[in-house]
Amino acid sequence: MSLADKSQSLSGAFSIPVRVYIEDTDAGGIVYYVNYLKFMERSRTEFLRQYGYDKPAILEDGTLLVVHKAEVNYRRSARLDDLLTVTTEVDTLARTNVVFKQRIYRGNELLCEGLIRIACVNPDTMRPCAMPAVMREKIAKGG
Repeated sequence: MSLADKSQSLSGAFSIPVRVYIEDTDAGGIVYYVNYLKFMERSRTEFLRQYGYDKPAILEDGTLLVVHKAEVNYRRSARLDDLLTVTTEVDTLARTNVVFKQRIYRGNELLCEGLIRIACVNPDTMRPCAMPAVMREKIAKGG
């Protein structure tokens, strides 16, 4: 799989490949824990990009998408130069937020998994607001 490829994973979830570079690791060549969240962020961004959202953190109407909650389970360590697959799928879709189930694999080995809640907020008040109807429909229909 090349780094430019995006595909469906074995589970049917959206996925992207990520290569582990030296900047992602600690002195021992093991991926630093916070970088798994960065890999997940890239996959969520590309997931939304497939629906036409080029800058998914700020929607056309000004609505902001922000991480509200992250629950992560680290199972195994990734290492320098590993080629990982980061998957993204919708777990729960609500009026003001979406929960993504995300996993990071090395081959078929599950390294990390998380549930990430992304909330829609009004940029002026920073209070929750409804997800734009078109976006919600696209995500609900899978495209």
